[in-house]
Amino acid sequence: MTDSDIVDETIHLTADIVLFAAGHVLLIERGWDPFASYWALPGGYVNVGEETLKAAARELEEETGIAISTAELRQVGPYHAPGRDPRGRVVTIAYTATLPAPVSPKAGDDATAACWWPLDALPDLAFDHARILSDAQARGDKA
Repeated sequence: MTDSDIVDETIHLTADIVLFAAGHVLLIERGWDPFASYWALPGGYVNVGEETLKAAARELEEETGIAISTAELRQVGPYHAPGRDPRGRVVTIAYTATLPAPVSPKAGDDATAACWWPLDALPDLAFDHARILSDAQARGDKA
């Protein structure tokens, strides 16, 4: 491939969060496409000038009403495979945290529902969120 073969590609940045508590993971039901009505990890676009860590905590609170400190978040890693998001090239930085017990969520922003799902009875997840969840568990995070 040469420089002349490169197509201009806008890359968008998002942050997602895997929040565990007592054998459960917090998921939101997406309110619109892509993946409308699918369950997904809380997350979303990083604002201009915002760090991904702060974006993850902000998105968690906006979509579920649950506020946690950025000090509680640990990075799972970056996810950047072409095609992971049908809207175009989207790179996400995923974070994880564990609460001692589930806290009642309240759906907000673009989430139509938010609830704790047992880790042994998960629905099909949007995007590559099943992989992100699996990676968070594999790195030693405990629910």
